[in-house]
Amino acid sequence: MFVAASSRCFPHLPLSAALLQLVELEYSSVEIMIHETDGHMKPSDVLADPERAMLQCRQTHRLTPVALSVEIEAPEPLYYHQFAACCRLAKAIKVVTITVRSAELGTPFNAEVERLQMLVALASREGVRVGLLTEVGRMTETPDNAVVMCDSVKGLGLTLDPSHYFYGPHAGVDFDHVMKHVYHVRLRDTNKSQLQVQVGQGDIEYGRLINQLNRVRYDRALCVDIAPTPDVDQLTEMRKMRLLLESLL
Repeated sequence: MFVAASSRCFPHLPLSAALLQLVELEYSSVEIMIHETDGHMKPSDVLADPERAMLQCRQTHRLTPVALSVEIEAPEPLYYHQFAACCRLAKAIKVVTITVRSAELGTPFNAEVERLQMLVALASREGVRVGLLTEVGRMTETPDNAVVMCDSVKGLGLTLDPSHYFYGPHAGVDFDHVMKHVYHVRLRDTNKSQLQVQVGQGDIEYGRLINQLNRVRYDRALCVDIAPTPDVDQLTEMRKMRLLLESLL
């Protein structure tokens, strides 16, 4: 395992400046956010100008891209064309995992399975894996549901964000059984009432989490995904989290 950071830790900076900030904080790997809204790149732009997107992702100030996060707002079939373009980009920059969100609660199960099967099929053509984000308010809100999704779609894995199992309606639920499905991990500190608190003030036991991942031989990124908070020094939080995780590896 190794420590990485999400580009959206600095959402108000252009991508190049956000990456440079991560380098200055001594991170070596990055997850790049390709979101139609509030991302550093847009899926629509990746489809429209793949060469420019590739150039942007390669100008990383020595950071290694280790994952892409993709959020698409286009209707079908454009939705799948944009996703396929993001998969081609991932292959070109040697990224293995693309993170997508699961559907909102209340979405018909079969419809979501069909969507995910299509995404996995498109990704597999480029040698890329799809990690479904664990998230409150969506179909991966509980560990059991997340596992069912993976069992229902061959080749699908999870992007584990354990904060969503420490916070919200299912706070404190055991999620050890999702570990064998994990393709990527995002981290911040969390307690039962707040999704994000300052590093060291939450309930997440990082040492235990790393041991759980070690047992399933997870060897990919632990990606710091801390959102800027008013009156909190973002650089200090990012540095503290990197040092904490590195001390446990």
